Amino acid sequence: MPSTTTHDVTVLLIEDEAEIRRFLRTTLPHYGYRFYEATTGSDGPVQVSARNPDNILLDLGLPDMNDTRVIEKIRACSTLPIIALSATPGAGQGASVGSRRGRLRYETLRG
Repeated sequence: MPSTTTHDVTVLLIEDEAEIRRFLRTTLPHYGYRFYEATTGSDGPVQVSARNPDNILLDLGLPDMNDTRVIEKIRACSTLPIIALSATPGAGQGASVGSRRGRLRYETLRG
C-alpha cells in the first residue's frame, strides 16, 4: 500500500528514456520519496552535487557517456549509493568494473 507520508529520502534518476523517467516521477513520490532527474551522463554528477540526494538510480545505456565514466565522476565528489538499472539484457557484463567504482547493485528490468 502506498505511503501518504514523506520519507525525506531523495532519489536522483540519471536516465535518458522519457517513459522510465515519467514512470518513476509518478511512482516514487507516491511512496513518499522526493525525486530529481538528470537526462544525461554529463548532467548526472552536476545534479548529484546540486541536489545531494540520498540514492542514485543510474541507467547503464546513456548515449553521451558510459556508465563507468558516470560512476567515476560521481565518486569524485560523493560516496552515495548507486543502483544501476538497465532494460538491455547483458548490459551488466561490466558489473565488476562498476562495483569497483562504487556501484552497489545491478538490476535488469524485464517486461
